[in-house]
Amino acid sequence: MIDKIINRIKEDKENWDEFESIFVERKIESKTVLLNAGEIANHIFFIKKGCLREWFNNDGKDITFQFFFEGQAVASIDSFMNSKPSLFSIESIEPSIIVSVRKEDFERLFIVYPEIKDRFQGFIFQRFRNYAQLFLSRITDCPTKRYENLYRDQPEIIKRVQQHYIASFLGITPVSLSRIRNKK
Repeated sequence: MIDKIINRIKEDKENWDEFESIFVERKIESKTVLLNAGEIANHIFFIKKGCLREWFNNDGKDITFQFFFEGQAVASIDSFMNSKPSLFSIESIEPSIIVSVRKEDFERLFIVYPEIKDRFQGFIFQRFRNYAQLFLSRITDCPTKRYENLYRDQPEIIKRVQQHYIASFLGITPVSLSRIRNKK
């Protein structure tokens, strides 16, 4: 996603000098917190390499509710769009390379390049779809069914993410996840 945005702007030689510096690429280690719950999200992050997760603390229990991989964007959307404190944290779970863009700069991009705004809206709709599916799965599916769906629909998570994060994502304990996996 970010490469397409940058390439689009590079084509516009007139504006490239103005926008080139807004894309800040950096390497981060595993367990790097990019946003803490309660902070206002002032950046959107694009993943060039690695994996990030969104999570929150529920009475001392770490609950992961989404993973993001290469080519995806991540932000606390409500916080980013409405300048409200984030309800969750964003953290790397692998060494990663990310590109961050400040909110003000991202909004300027929308004005100059409306097609970027259209892509961003598509991204938001996809996130809503993901959250709806997760919500429905949590209330209708047993843990085994949730694991089977994850294995079928998002095998990259099974291959790359640590067991305790997967268990948290599925709403089960790591011990329960081990039992489900051992039945396979």
